[in-house]
Amino acid sequence: MAKSIDRVRDFFRAKQLDIEIHELPNSTRTAQLAADAVGSQLGQIVKSLVFILDERDTVLALVAGDRRADPFKIARAVRASTVRIANANEVRERTGFAIGGVAPVAHTGDALYATLLDDSLLRFETVWAAAGTPHAVFPIALQTLIELTGAQSVEITLKED
Repeated sequence: MAKSIDRVRDFFRAKQLDIEIHELPNSTRTAQLAADAVGSQLGQIVKSLVFILDERDTVLALVAGDRRADPFKIARAVRASTVRIANANEVRERTGFAIGGVAPVAHTGDALYATLLDDSLLRFETVWAAAGTPHAVFPIALQTLIELTGAQSVEITLKED
């Protein structure tokens, strides 16, 4: 797991960004656990979710912690016939990270077809994302995250009740 955090640190260093990774004693595996650990709003936690398009390409969906991704909206956004959430093996194979610690950057797999950003994240100036393990997160300006990932901001979540 240390290699995963180091990969994220090295990514930031290569981009000449001074972003601090917080390694925490408690798990940040879920958005709620992460929000509790860092004292942020649940929506400020970025879930990096991996989806498979047409059983071939990979899409990374960056979703606010208080929202749920909608595979139908993701499919429409990337004009795919089918979209499904990746299983644990596919996530590791395509990103180099384990579920619960998928960072939005520093992936080791093949290039992503697309990175989509849940437009509800636009309500925050700063967000928190996983840094490679279920015990590590980092704060980042949302605009910087968009620039680093090349994410396209679209509505990809279910409507709130």
